[in-house]
Order: sequence, then structure tokens, then C-alpha cells
Amino acid sequence: MPDLPTPRNATEAAWFSECWDAVLSYADLCTSGSASATQLATEAFTHGIRQARDDDGGAKGSGRRVSRLPRIPLLLTSVRTTAAAWEAAGSGHRLDPDLRLWLTSGKAARYTGPPLSRPLALRGLRDLQEPDAALLWLAEVEALPLPVVARRLGLDPATAAAELAQVRALFRDRCHRAHLDTPMDARCRAFARLLDAVTRSPGAETPEDLSRHLARCVECAEAAACLRLHGGGLPAALAGGVIGWGGLAYLERRRRAAEAGLVGGRADAATDTGFAEGEEAAPRIGRAGTLVTAVLVSALALAVSLMPFDGSEGSTSVRDEAGDRRPAADPGPSFPSASATATSTAGSTASPRPSRSRTRSAPDPGPGIQGGSSTPDRTPSPTRSTKRPAATCRVRYEVVDEWPDGFQGAVTVTSSKALDTWRVAWTFGDGQRVSQMWDGDYVQSGSRVTATAADYNKSVRAGGTFGVGFIASWHGGNGPAHDFTLNGNGCTTVS
Repeated sequence: MPDLPTPRNATEAAWFSECWDAVLSYADLCTSGSASATQLATEAFTHGIRQARDDDGGAKGSGRRVSRLPRIPLLLTSVRTTAAAWEAAGSGHRLDPDLRLWLTSGKAARYTGPPLSRPLALRGLRDLQEPDAALLWLAEVEALPLPVVARRLGLDPATAAAELAQVRALFRDRCHRAHLDTPMDARCRAFARLLDAVTRSPGAETPEDLSRHLARCVECAEAAACLRLHGGGLPAALAGGVIGWGGLAYLERRRRAAEAGLVGGRADAATDTGFAEGEEAAPRIGRAGTLVTAVLVSALALAVSLMPFDGSEGSTSVRDEAGDRRPAADPGPSFPSASATATSTAGSTASPRPSRSRTRSAPDPGPGIQGGSSTPDRTPSPTRSTKRPAATCRVRYEVVDEWPDGFQGAVTVTSSKALDTWRVAWTFGDGQRVSQMWDGDYVQSGSRVTATAADYNKSVRAGGTFGVGFIASWHGGNGPAHDFTLNGNGCTTVS
């Protein structure tokens, strides 16, 4: 059992069980094995909790406002900094090779360097008051339905959508100010006003000279993603700007979790029971019982590649003239019910997050199914007919996001038969190259990619669905993959 910090009360106990799974799942992306993932997650979780407690204690003693990230992104950045400490201490061999390269590059240095050089999304989110930042993160990155987010944060569900719209506008305003404060060359400065104007209107077209500049300037491209609230790019801007390496992979896991309707689960049941019965329930939820619950929930969540939501405490608030929150009278906490979370799905009409994925269907591989046989024609004709057996799997191929030289993809497979393990293969038509994969391991030979099951998702029930996500590069074209097989047998592709 991981040696995690001891929760102080029922509220913190429930929060521990909710946040541990997110930390463990991101640590799994960052490491080369399950044992390393557990150790990295434990160290990062312990460090993040102590940091949050120290900040809270200092703020109460001085009466100052603590400018920090919401709980889940705070812990995820703790995973990143702990991984950097491993690399510096000579334990980098336990980390993902791509992460090791990233940690020693200038990209990683931006997250810990001078404040004005840090990613704009990180600065903008940190500059919001913590309840506002939590609302934005839960709705945009964790992909929780808005009614669930409202219950978690103690908001009125009837006004939650308007509250989220206001917070998005506040985030844009903070990012715009931060962008103008950033040291930039004369060309970037000349485009700053135009960039602000173009990103404000959904119907505005980007001038050709600005478009060329954004293709070459990383900082201005990041600013455009943060300032453009329409178009569905805000979740990726937040995840990439705050988490850094693996941000898109984390975002994809949250999207999959929401689409499967598997956000929350037993963690919410424990949370609801403890809060409904008040502090008398703390001995049953707290200490050893909580840690057992956290570990059991994390094992289940990791098995289905989930990353659950933030456990921010609820608080009622109003806004001052500057748009920031200030406490209102009697800010009684409001917590979610198990049923509200268990029934949440990505398809909920209450979810504020627009779909960003673009589905590209691969062509049907045709009769290339191993095990097919020719059967004799029953009519008295000398000709023979070839009978193709029905495929035992269906595959959906998606390009979730795309940029000038790379893209994020997903392959989702439904098997009609129960599987003890699986191996999915496909062929890229334009020579794309996979550089990172989650929920499976991969090898690539030429244009052919073969993905194999991870230790935690080998077994699939009959009719069950599983899949992998990946980051890949492309040059010249990014057509859909084709010729999908499952354990050597051909699959039918679906839209």
C-alpha cells in the first residue's frame, strides 16, 4: 500500500480518494512500468498535499490570498517536478524515454523559469481565484457534465452555465494581460492587437500574414489558443499549457472516461456517505479505511484508463466589481451524489465542452481476414463461390487533434469475442510515425503499427470495447489508417 499522507477529516479523506487516481494515471504515462508509476505517484502526491497544506497555513496566518492552481492540476504538476527530480538523481531510466528528452529540453525549462516566460495558460489559470480556476479545469479538461461540476463546487446548477461563461471570459482577460506583459520582439508586438481582435469574434478570418506568423512563433500560437474561446481548442490549450509533457494524452484519457460514462464510481459513493452523515462518518472514512478505498479505486480506474475529477470543496460566492469571487454569507458546502456522477456521460447535453474530435474512417480492409474459407456452391454449377466469414471486431479510427507536423489519434476496437489479451495492427497510408502511445505498447515497421495490451487492460469481455491513443508525426499527408487486424484477424471499420 502506498505510504500516503493521513487525511485530517472526512472532507479531506474523500478528496484524497478522488485525486489519487488522477495522479497515478498521469504517473503511468510518465514511467516505464507499473511499479515505477506507483512510486512516482506516491512521491508526487505526498509532495503536492504538503505544499497545499503549507500554502493554506501560510495564507490563514497572514490573511493573504494564495495564487495557486486547483487541486488536480496542482498534483499533476507535482508529478512532473518529481519526475524531473528522478532524472536529476540518476533514476531517469524509470521514466518514459520521450519524457526524459523533454525534461532536458528548453520546453521543460519554460515551466520552472522566470514567471513571464512560462506558458500563458499556466499564468492565466494561476491568476484566477481558485474556485474559478477549479470550475474552468473541471468543465474543460476533466470533461465533467456541468451539473456534476456545479455540485462539486457548491454552485447553483441553474446558473452554472452562465458562471462558466463568465469564468471563460475572465480567463481570456487574464491571458490577454499576461500576453501583453510578456517580453516579445517587435514583430510579435505588432501582431498583438490584431491577434486580440481576431480571436474575439467566432466569424473573424485570420489574415494571411498573421497566420504565417502563428505557424512560426510558439508563444503567439499559445496566446491564440488561450484567447480564442470558440472552436473547441481551450481544453488542449489548458492541458498542454499547465501539465506540459503528456497533456494531450491526459486530455484523451479524460475524454474516453467521459464517453464511457465511467467518471467517479465508488469514490463518489464513499464521498457521499461520509458527507451525508456528517463528521460522525469520519472514523469510518478516514485514515486506514480511506487509504484502502483510494488504492482499490485507483486500481479499478487505472484498469480502464480513467482519470477522475477534482475533489474541490464547495463554497458559495458572489463576484465583486472586478469579476473575482468573494465569499457570501453561510457558504455551506454542497457535495455530489453517487448517482449523479455514476450516470454522467460525455454525451450529456449539460456538458459545456464542445466536441473537438474529427472522425476519419479508414477504408474497409475487404476480404483480408485470416481463417476465411471457400465453400462449394449448392447449385449444379461448375463454378465455386467464395464465402467470407463475418468479422469478429469493429474499429473506429479518429484524428482527435492535428497541427502542422503532427496529430493525436485514437483507435477504438469492439470485439465480439472474449479476449485474454489483444494485439491490434494497422497500416498508415502516408508514412505517419507514432512517437507516443498510451493504454498499450507499440512497435512500428515501415507504415505498419502493432499495438499490444498493457498489463492492466489485457482481458476484454465479449462485446467489450478497448483502445489506444497516440501521438504521431506526418509530412505531406495525413490520410486515415487502414487494414486493421485484431490478433491477426481482419476488422470492419466504422465511422
